[in-house]
Amino acid sequence: MTETTADDPCNESSDNSVSSSGAGTGITKRTLEEVVTMTGELEHLNELVLLHVEKSGGFSGTSLYFMLVTPILDQLENEIRSRCSCDMTTDAIKEIIHGWIDQQIARVTPGPEKNPDEKKL
Repeated sequence: MTETTADDPCNESSDNSVSSSGAGTGITKRTLEEVVTMTGELEHLNELVLLHVEKSGGFSGTSLYFMLVTPILDQLENEIRSRCSCDMTTDAIKEIIHGWIDQQIARVTPGPEKNPDEKKL
């Protein structure tokens, strides 16, 4: 029998699971918040959320905030379910989450404007 620790993504610490049933389908028995906190990516995720809030012009109530944030969290949860498994280290899971957040930030953040008169080399 395998012993679980606080850094073990398969540790059964909650009934609010981020994974579906079946071997190798994702992290079991951890909430999204637990996984993001465990990997140290909470501030990075917050950066993404704030960019979305800024892009949308802000929000005026809790329900509008949740309408904005819930799809982001759902997409991250789906990424974790599809790419992470119990045999992965916390660092490997962090790399996946960090990369996903960076991709999302790149989609929200405008890139450098290109001058149409500038010639390609």
